[in-house]
Amino acid sequence: MCEGSISVRQYSVKDFEVWDRFVDNSRNGTFLHTRKFLSHHGDKFQDVSLIFENSNGSIVGVFPAAIDIQQEYYRVVSHPGITYGGIVHHGFLRGQNMLDAFKIMISKYRQEGIHNILYKVIPYIYHQVPASDDLYTLFRLGAVCYRRDLSATIDIPNRPKLGKGRRYFLKKAQKYGVVVKEGYEYLEPFWNILKDNLANKYNAKPLHSLAEIQNLSIMFPDNIKCRVGLINSEVVAGTVIFQTQQVIHAQYMAASEHGRQTSALDLIIESWIMEANILGIRYFNFGSSTEKDGTFLNSNLYQYKSEFGAGGVVHEFYELSLI
Repeated sequence: MCEGSISVRQYSVKDFEVWDRFVDNSRNGTFLHTRKFLSHHGDKFQDVSLIFENSNGSIVGVFPAAIDIQQEYYRVVSHPGITYGGIVHHGFLRGQNMLDAFKIMISKYRQEGIHNILYKVIPYIYHQVPASDDLYTLFRLGAVCYRRDLSATIDIPNRPKLGKGRRYFLKKAQKYGVVVKEGYEYLEPFWNILKDNLANKYNAKPLHSLAEIQNLSIMFPDNIKCRVGLINSEVVAGTVIFQTQQVIHAQYMAASEHGRQTSALDLIIESWIMEANILGIRYFNFGSSTEKDGTFLNSNLYQYKSEFGAGGVVHEFYELSLI
């Protein structure tokens, strides 16, 4: 199937390595877009990912997508297994080329009986080069923004000075002798704290099981890391982060009662921010403070994150009707 100089085809297993190489060299992709990461979902989703090629047969874009077989069969989501999806490209899909890519994608999915596409936009902080042509295209095609999440993100080179409150809590953690350590071996004790917190506060569970996050951290040791705060060798707080070229994202944060009393989490967060600055990583992202598809803001949580010098970054979700 072809539109202008762009053609599209279904992803197949033989494309695994070339897909991942393309993502690694793209303008807006992260390790979450790789087949290596997506493969950990197994058969949970029906994969309907696409590959875009130019007239020479070279890959110019990839679209990680799947049908959640437990939800609406006629709906494609990019991607149900990751926070964001979208078209990943290396610069060719700009302007009219992005419009053409969407048009050919729509034609292909229509032929397969798909009724709509849910498109999770890649937040701009993950772009290595500005790459929001897809947002313009979604507008042109009449897509509806059905959800916006609000994240708190620190732009590290332009971070404001910490206020007295946060400086006090950092000194408090140091006073109580909190020691910051990183390693795979801390995942299990941290996970116990995380599970207890989520169960007690929200009657919820982590998105990943302990086994899943352990497996992912082995698969992606440079991207998925656990860092904890210890007092007398006991884990009292911790984080699991997802690290990309532009962002250190706090996927999970939690503290025990002892950890909260000693402000251990503050010291861990500050250690990540300092490391990001040394590595030249621009952003530290605390993640979303919204619930119920963005319609409820946890103001206390957002305020806590903001006190580290964070500002708001919106994560947008669009629905594009094909009928």
